[in-house]
Amino acid sequence: MPAPSLDEVLDILHEIAPLELAAEWDNVGVLLRPNSESGPVAKCMLTIDLTESVIAEAKAFGADLVVSYHPPIFKPLGRLDANDATQRRIIAALQAGFVVYSPHTALDAAAGGLADWLIQGALGDDTPDAVHVCGDGDYGRLAELKKPLAFKTLLDRLKALYGVANLQVAKPAGMKSKVSTIAVAAGAGSGVLRGASADVLVTGEMSHHEVLAAVAGGTAVVLAGHSNTERGFLRILGKRLSSEFGKGLLVKVAKTDRDPLTVV
Repeated sequence: MPAPSLDEVLDILHEIAPLELAAEWDNVGVLLRPNSESGPVAKCMLTIDLTESVIAEAKAFGADLVVSYHPPIFKPLGRLDANDATQRRIIAALQAGFVVYSPHTALDAAAGGLADWLIQGALGDDTPDAVHVCGDGDYGRLAELKKPLAFKTLLDRLKALYGVANLQVAKPAGMKSKVSTIAVAAGAGSGVLRGASADVLVTGEMSHHEVLAAVAGGTAVVLAGHSNTERGFLRILGKRLSSEFGKGLLVKVAKTDRDPLTVV
């Protein structure tokens, strides 16, 4: 099977995560196109963040396209200066010669996207009575369980889903050992989950005062680290691209992409 064109890959990415679903404040789509005429896309690398190490890995891989979940260009740039760390990465990516595409919140909201993956992973084999979208833009999910789920079982599932050994947990006083409603959102999901009526909120990060407010309202909070709630979905995205283009497109998840924070 021949390598697809850039437009063919972009069409599939748009089917997976329609860009019109992205938040108004977001910056999604093709963010970096180093050449006016793009050749075939034979190699694609997936990452959460376009760090300097990921750029070097993508260059060594020979990537024609890098799908960076977080947009490396977010705020308008008045200049390009290699002394600035963010702008230096953009310059390095341009010099490496690959296209950069970011789906971000469009992938969160899409059917079968990141938010759906999060809630399915939390539910495991348990059958929900209902699953609702939550938050402005439908970037979160709230599940109502037919049978209450042991909180410890939920924590074990989340650790396995995110590939982490530890979670930050805040529980209200007198919390029951089982939960019946779970709300999830990727990354910094406090805004998405604000107002969600659930026994437990699951996301990457929340501020100290947001956690206190949730606990005071009788809701438990589980935090896994911002990008830890997102990175596992890259494998799913990679499989979807590979199934579409077969051997014509070699897809790789960046090995050097990782959460910047570690527990020591």
